[in-house]
This record gives sequence, C-alpha cells and structure tokens, in this order.
Amino acid sequence: MIVKEGCANASLRKVAQCVGCTTGAVTHYFANRSTVSLSRGDARCPGIAVAVTWGVRRAAGAGRSLDSRRSSTWQVVCMMRASRETGHHSPFDTPTAAMIVVDARGRVTGWSPGASSLYGADTRDVLDRPVSEVLRDVRARADTLQGFEAPGAPASGGARTETRTVRRPDGSLAETVLRIFPVEQGQGRPAWVVMAVASDRYEERMTDQSMLSRLFTQAPVGLSVYGPDTRLKWVNEAVQEAMGWHAGEWFGRPHSVLYPHGKILSPPGYHDMDEVLNEVLRSGEPVLDVHWRGPTPAASEYYQVYSCSYFRLQDEAGHPLGICEAAVDVTDRYEAQTRLALLSRASGIGTTLDARQTAEELAGLVVPEFADSVRIEVAESVLGGEEAPSYASGAPAGLRLMTQRTKSYSDITNSDVLLGVIGTRSTTAHQRLLALPLLLGSTTLGKVTLLRQPPRAPFTEEDRALAEELTSRTAVCLDNARRYIREHTTALKLQRDLLPRALPQSSGIEVADRYIPAAGPLGVGGDWYDVIPLSGARVGLVVGDVVGHGVDAAATMGRLRTSVRALAALDLPPDELLARLDDLVGQTRVGVHRTPGDEGTDRALGATCLYAVYDPTSCTCAMASAGHLPPVAAGRGAGARQAEVLDLPIGPPLGIGGLPFESVEFEFAEGTVLALFTDGIVKARSRDVDEGVADLCDALDASTASLQKACDDVASLYAQGSTEDDAALMLVRVHAFPEDSMAVWHVASDPAEVAGARTLVRGKLEEWGLDDAAFVSELAVSELVTNAIRYGRPPVTLRLLRDVDRTLICEVSDGGHTSPHLRHAGSEDEGGRGLFLVAQLTTMWGTRYGRRGKTIWAEIGLEQEVPLELFLEP
Repeated sequence: MIVKEGCANASLRKVAQCVGCTTGAVTHYFANRSTVSLSRGDARCPGIAVAVTWGVRRAAGAGRSLDSRRSSTWQVVCMMRASRETGHHSPFDTPTAAMIVVDARGRVTGWSPGASSLYGADTRDVLDRPVSEVLRDVRARADTLQGFEAPGAPASGGARTETRTVRRPDGSLAETVLRIFPVEQGQGRPAWVVMAVASDRYEERMTDQSMLSRLFTQAPVGLSVYGPDTRLKWVNEAVQEAMGWHAGEWFGRPHSVLYPHGKILSPPGYHDMDEVLNEVLRSGEPVLDVHWRGPTPAASEYYQVYSCSYFRLQDEAGHPLGICEAAVDVTDRYEAQTRLALLSRASGIGTTLDARQTAEELAGLVVPEFADSVRIEVAESVLGGEEAPSYASGAPAGLRLMTQRTKSYSDITNSDVLLGVIGTRSTTAHQRLLALPLLLGSTTLGKVTLLRQPPRAPFTEEDRALAEELTSRTAVCLDNARRYIREHTTALKLQRDLLPRALPQSSGIEVADRYIPAAGPLGVGGDWYDVIPLSGARVGLVVGDVVGHGVDAAATMGRLRTSVRALAALDLPPDELLARLDDLVGQTRVGVHRTPGDEGTDRALGATCLYAVYDPTSCTCAMASAGHLPPVAAGRGAGARQAEVLDLPIGPPLGIGGLPFESVEFEFAEGTVLALFTDGIVKARSRDVDEGVADLCDALDASTASLQKACDDVASLYAQGSTEDDAALMLVRVHAFPEDSMAVWHVASDPAEVAGARTLVRGKLEEWGLDDAAFVSELAVSELVTNAIRYGRPPVTLRLLRDVDRTLICEVSDGGHTSPHLRHAGSEDEGGRGLFLVAQLTTMWGTRYGRRGKTIWAEIGLEQEVPLELFLEP
C-alpha cells in the first residue's frame, strides 16, 4: 500500500492496511479533517472500496486535550461495491460481508449494514455493547472472544480466524466465520476490526481457492497469460516443466518465436496461433479445443499435440487485459484417434484388382498420417499370378518395387536456434524403422518398410500392431489381385487360343483384325470373330459377343465358334445357320438331362452373332444378324456414301427364340471395305452407340487405303471411349473373282454329253497351263456330270474355277435336291466307285443346296500326285 502525505495517525494507517489486504483498495481516509488516499500498489482490484471516516467530538473551548478513551470515538463505515462477478471473489468483498469495529474496552463501536443483515441486529441495538454479548458463541463455554479479554493490552501481531455460532434476535442461529485484525489506537491502546461471513460461503470460498491453488501448482493443465500485445507474461509450473524453461527466459516472447515449427490441426480456418490470439483479443469470444502439433523445447525431437483453449481477460469496464491459454497434452489420445481413423479408412485399400494400385492406396493411407516414408515391394510371382513361397522358405527371391512415397521435413540440426528458446530437453530415440512382411497365412507376398524421422515420435507397440493390421489387409488384397491375374491370364490365353491365330487369306478378300480385352477387373470377355473358307471360293464372315467376362465367357465363345464352323461346313445360308445355332443354344438352356438349379445358367443365352457369306464370283454378300449390330461398308461404289451402316434387319439374340432370322443379300463393288465389330468398339459411357458408329464411319473414310492403319485408327476410338467391355474388330476388303479364271458351261441332260464336258475341261486347262491336273479333273468332271444327268434334274451346269493357281474347283449344278453319298462298292457291283475315286483323288468334295437345286463340288490340288495303286487290279 502507498500512504500519501497527510496521514497523521499510524493506528488508522494500520486499519487501512488490514482492511486493504482483505477487501481491495481503500479510497478515502478522513483524519482530523485531513484526507489521506490509500491504494494497494498499482493493482486494479475489481473487489470493493472501503471509506473510513474518523469523527472527533471536540471539548468546549480551544486547546483542550483529547481524551481518547472518553471524548474521542471512531467508527469505520464500510461502503462496499460489488464487482461485476461477485462469485469469483472473496466472500469478505461482497455486500453480505459484515464489518465490526471493537475498541479497547471490548465494546462494539462500528456495525456495518452487512453485519445487520448477517446477524439480524440493528446498529442502535449493538453499538457500545460488549462484543462478548453481541457475538456470543452459543456452542462454546467461553463468553468472550479470544484476545478481547485484556483491555489496555497491545493487540497481537497477526490476524486470526474463528468459527462462531451466534443466536439472532429472532432465535435462529447464524453459523459464521470471523476474521479478526488487531490495530492500535492512540497511546498504544488496542482495538480490533472484525469481518464476518456465513460459514457456507466461507467454505465455498476456501474450496475454490484450494482448487485454484492446485490448478496453478499441481494440475497437468498448462496455463499461460499473454498480454494485450500477445506476448507471454505469465505461465504456471506445468508449462515451465513441460517446456523445460527456466525462470524468465520465456517472458515477453510471442507465440511464433516460442513455437516456430508448430501447426494448427483443427479447427480449420486458422493458420497460426497468433491469429487465434488476436481474434480472441478482438472479439472477446473464447476459442476452445484448438489442436496444435509441433516440437517443444523439452522434446525438440518429437512432435507433441496439445488441446488449447483461449479466453480474454478484462477489467470491470470490459477493457481487455490479455488472453489466458489453457493447454492439455493430448498426444497419446491424438495418436490413438489417428490410429483408429487409419484403421477405419483401411477399407479404401484394394478398391481394384491391380497390385500397383493397391500398393498406392496403402502408401497414400500411411503417409504422412502414420509414417514419413513407405516402401512397398511385391513378389514377382504374385505379379505373374503364381503361388508365392511360404514364410518358412524365406522371402521371395524376386521383389519388384510397387511404390515409394516420402514426406520431406526440414533438417533440424540445432533445436535451440530453430525453436527460438533457450531451454531444451534431450530425448532417446527408439525404433524408427518398421519392416513388415506381407503375409497371407504362411505365404509371403512382399514387404512393407515404414520410416519415421525426427521430430516425429518413434513407433510404439500400438503403432506396430496397427501396421501389422494394415499389411495383413493389404496382403489379402494383393492375393485377390494375384488370383485375378491368374484368372485373367488363363482367360486371355483361352480367348487367344479359341480365336483364330491367323485368318485365312482368300483370293476374294483381304482381312485385318483386332481383339482388345477390357481393362481392369472385367478383363477378357466373349467377343469373337472368324473367317471360314467355303466351297466355290466363297468365304464365311462371323462376329459375335457372349454376355459376361472371364473364363466362362471365353469358354462359351469357344463353343459357339465351334458350332458356327460346324454349321458353316454344311454350306447353309446365313438365316438358316443362325436358326440352327439358335436351336442349339436353346436346347442347351433347356437341357436334356437338366438338374435343379441349372435353369438360365448357360452364358450362351443372349449371345449375339452376325454371319455373312461373300461370293467373289458374283460380288454378292448374304448376311443375317442375331441381335448383333449391322456392319459398316465403305467404298461401295458411285452414288453411295463413303462409309455407311448396312440396312440389315436385326433378329433376336441367340436362345431367345420366337422370331425368324432374315437374310439380306448385298452387292459390293471391287475394293469395298466391310467393318464387322462388337459393341465394345462403339459404346461407352461418354457416348451412345450412334455417336460411336459415326466415329467409326469417319475413321474408315480417313484410312481405307490400308486395312492395318484403319484397324489402328478404329482401335484408338476404343481407347478414347471406354474400357468397360472387350472389343473385336474385323475389316474385310472384298475383291471380284477374275473372269479369266472362271469358266461356265451348260450341259444337256444326255449321257452322251459327258465326253464333251471332259473335252471342254481339258481345253480350258491347257489354256490355263494346268496340263498336270487334266487327268484328275477329267475324271472328277466325268463322274459328277454323269451323276447329275442320271440322278438329278435339268438344267445341268458345269463351272470351273482357278483359285490363284493353288486350287482348281469343279462344280456341277442341277435342279434336283437328292444328294449322292459315298459308299464302298463290292467286287461284283457294276457302279458305286465313281464318288470313291473322286474322294480319293481330290482335296475335298461336298454338296451345297440352293433354292433352285444343288451343287456338287470338288477341289483339286494343283500339285497333288495321283496314287497309282487305285488303278491296279487286286
């Protein structure tokens, strides 16, 4: 306290000191009409103010001496002003506090309004009465207060506290606590100032004070006070111990200098703590649970996570005095929550069946939340779809790096300089490297290496358990990828083996093809195509699509392709071939030996197929579709668009039944390009089928000069569209059969015309320079014409075709539909040997039927030797 000039009485100064140390600031002091101002240093106390008034009754006449005991009386009048929040201050500072002044005689000379409220007695009833009567403890034997029983004795040097139960005038009891302050009057006479408060309020106050005291000294909560300039002014012992600070080295430093490498984790919107402090200082609104992470001076090698709350300190007028920070170390809890969050997000590993993508997903999960860097290696056998070795046999021989991800940190070489503080605390490094195998049972699929760098804390046992759980889940996903790779490889190999390895090149067509499997987990599907050589230099063109993907779809495709080739060998027209193929698929679906659960399980049901037969001798192509997209033709001739979709009726998919298939015949000019394709070429999420077909037509118009280039251009459309389905493409350029390689004669239905037919064939072969084939050709023509005249119906037509000097084709057509058949004649039979000789001397022979009759044909190899043993007598 500062006592200004004018204080003439030391005893009154003592009163002011005793009152001031309890109640705050004494604002006015009157002594002999002189004013003395007292205050407690420069502190701004939000408590109460006490005015002490000194009254003097002077004797008549000037110069008379004062009788301090009789003619001089004094009283202290307490005028208490409550703060804005009275519950946060001493109960002696509130309006309910009672102030009582006792003189040296032990009589009450001062009684405040608070005393009247507490004890229920008016001032006039207690003044000048013995304090032993006014404040008599009904539960104690003594009748007087301790220290009041010796009038004239000097007061004891220190204040004391007593508990007293006083009976009010109305008979009720008042449980109170008294604070007794001894003072001195003039001539050394003692006096007392007594302050009383209800016991329950006093106990509540003591509990609050004890709690605050322990909070400052023993609680693990770090308390810091920043001034209006956001510089640190005060910290409790918990902060100094946690930071490793010595006294005074932290004072006056801003947060950014104390913790330069920290980072706010939450809530979002704040970039640094200085921004938070300024916001609280400006608005007055508290900011709670700010998660801050960074190295501290005491643990500069590790990261610590604190939960910080901020609120503004202000005076009675609401002027800001600073900011209080309460911080709790939540590193363990934060790490536990991080581990739990990582584990909950582990379902994001293995979203695809790609081993590299699975490794990338694991790396993205653990860096930087769990580790600073990760290296993931997978066995070569896993990537090849093979079985990996067991754990007992050691790590796999070959490991391939799938991914490596690192989060770089600044190199902290001098913690004192970088952290901007003086005190530091050394730490001991533990395990910072984890190398875990990717185990699936006893099978080792690879290895995962995790690394943590300072200032991050080393791995703990809990971290290791989490890492093992993550690697275990990754191993399961990698094994799924391995199984998929094996199945995909098997399906692709099956698909490649079932598709034609090399399409036959006929004199009537040029062919280029592409098969593109789907990317991702769908893989190989059931798309297929084929080129089937037919009789008479004709060729069958097939393209189809089986529902589904994988090995089952590839196997179903193989069944359909085999069935189509078997039916095509019968020289059936396209509509009839699809009808019979539809019957085969339907019969398989129904099943002759059906078992429960087999209904609707055949993948061939719903498959699509397009079959076309091109005849180069007439430049016509007959085709029919079973639910398949029609082909696109480019360069059909003058008056036609460069590339257009053929107007072909589309029938139902295979196995549906109920509707017939319709065959349409088209005539193509020399060099026309046909594009037979599956829907994977033209259909994608980003475009519909019509747009895809239009792009296909544009690509054919731009590159019809080269079929291979056209295939590449169209395949690029598939890459730009979608990889959700596999795709098959076959481009066919048609050519007309050369007229100089074809001869046609009409033969009269007379056996005598057989010799003339042989002569015509011999002459044409001499013209073509094929004299070596004359013998077999004359024999085959003689037999076939004879059978047509004898067993068939007119008209009889003989046609001879030379297919690029490789094969000679003899065809005899008639109007009948009866087919000759091969048989073995007995030794005494007169006939039955002709067709046997034809079958032995020709490469192949057969019969095809048309609307106006049948055609018996035979192909003769130009370099074929005649077996002489056929003509030797047995």
